[in-house]
Amino acid sequence: MKRVILAYSGGLDTTCCTQWLRQRGFEVICFSAHLGSEFSPSELKKRAIMSGASKIYIKDLREEFAHKYILATLKASAVYEGKYVLSTALGRPLIAKYLANIAQQENARYIAHGCTGKGNDQVRFEVSIQILAPKLKIIAPLREWDLACREEEIAYAKKHRLPIKTSMSEIYSIDKNIWGVSIEGGALEDIHKKPPPNSYFFVKSPHVAKNNSAHVELEFQKGIPIKVNGKTMGLVKLIEWLNEQGAQAAVGRTDLIEDRVVGIKSREIYEAPAAWILHTAHKELEHLTLDRETLIFKELVSARYAQLVYQGLWFTELKKSLDAFVNAIQSRVTGKVSLDLYKGNITVVRRSSPNALYKRQLATYGKGSKFDQRLAEGFIQLWGMPYRAQK
Repeated sequence: MKRVILAYSGGLDTTCCTQWLRQRGFEVICFSAHLGSEFSPSELKKRAIMSGASKIYIKDLREEFAHKYILATLKASAVYEGKYVLSTALGRPLIAKYLANIAQQENARYIAHGCTGKGNDQVRFEVSIQILAPKLKIIAPLREWDLACREEEIAYAKKHRLPIKTSMSEIYSIDKNIWGVSIEGGALEDIHKKPPPNSYFFVKSPHVAKNNSAHVELEFQKGIPIKVNGKTMGLVKLIEWLNEQGAQAAVGRTDLIEDRVVGIKSREIYEAPAAWILHTAHKELEHLTLDRETLIFKELVSARYAQLVYQGLWFTELKKSLDAFVNAIQSRVTGKVSLDLYKGNITVVRRSSPNALYKRQLATYGKGSKFDQRLAEGFIQLWGMPYRAQK
C-alpha cells in the first residue's frame, strides 16, 4: 500500500483529506505540530484515528517555534503589509521540515496537505518541501477533489461520520498557534460588514475590556525578550503570558485586506496580542539604540523579510543573508521598555538602555544644553547645496 504523510491540524479540511486519501488506496500517517493549537494532543490523536489514519505523530514544537522562528521575525521587525505578524506563515516551514523527516523515517514517498488552491499555505508547504526533500511527491486533495466549498466538505464529513467541529453557522477556517490566531471565510467574506462577534477567537472587544490600563515592562537582551515586570521568563511562557494580558485589554485584533501569494486579495481576521506587544516594545528599543541610517535600512530589510516569510521562502539564501544583518545590529538592542495596554491600544511610556543614543544634554531646550546652535547655519548651507544647484 502507498504510504503518505499528511500534515494534520484536526480541522475540517485535513479531516476530510484523511478519508479521501484512504479511499484512493493510501495508508495515511498524520503529523501534527503542537504550536499552541486549539486541539489538545489527545484530542488530535483521537480525531486522526477516527478519520482513518493508521498512525499519528504529535510533536510539541513550541520551544523550537519560539526560538528559531518567532524570534527571528521579531528581531527582523517583520510584519507583512504593516498589519500581519505572520503567525500562521511562520509555522509552515517548521511543519514542512518535520513532514520531510517523518517521510524518511517511515519510508514514505508522498506528502499531503489540506491547503486550498486559492491560499498561501500550499505555497509555503510545497516550496519548503521542494527545497528540503525534492524527491518527495506532494498531494493536495483540495486541488483535486470535487468538493467545491466548505459546505460540501461538511456534508462529506457528515456522510462518512468524520469528527468535525465546523458547522454551517460557524464556517470559519481557523489556525491557532502561540504567536496568533488566523480566521477567514464565512461572514468575513462580506467586506461591507464588520466581523460578527463569533468571528473572534479570544481577544476581548474594546467595549467590554477593563477601564483601567494594564502595565507591562519588557526587558530585552540583544533583541531577545528575557523579563516581564522584572521577572525572568522563558520565551514560550512570556508569549503566553502576554497573550493573556493583551487579550484582556483588547489588544491584538486586526481586520485587513491582504495580498495573497497567488494574487488574490482576501479579508483576514488576526488576533495576536503578544506579537503586537513585543513588536511595539522591540521597535521602540531599536529607535533608542540604533543610528538613523541603520534604522532606515532596517525598514527595507523588515519589509523584504516579511515578504519572504509570507511567500514560503524561509529556506532560502536571501533569508539567511538578511538574518546575518539583523543579528549583527541586535547586539545594541538591550534595555527596558514600559507599556500601557488599554482598550486595544499599546502606549509606550518609558524606555531605557545602556546603549541609548539619546542624549538629554543635546536634546534639551532647557538649562544644561551642550548643543552649539551656531553650527546649524553652516550645516543647513551644506545640506541644501545640492538642491540649490538644481535651480
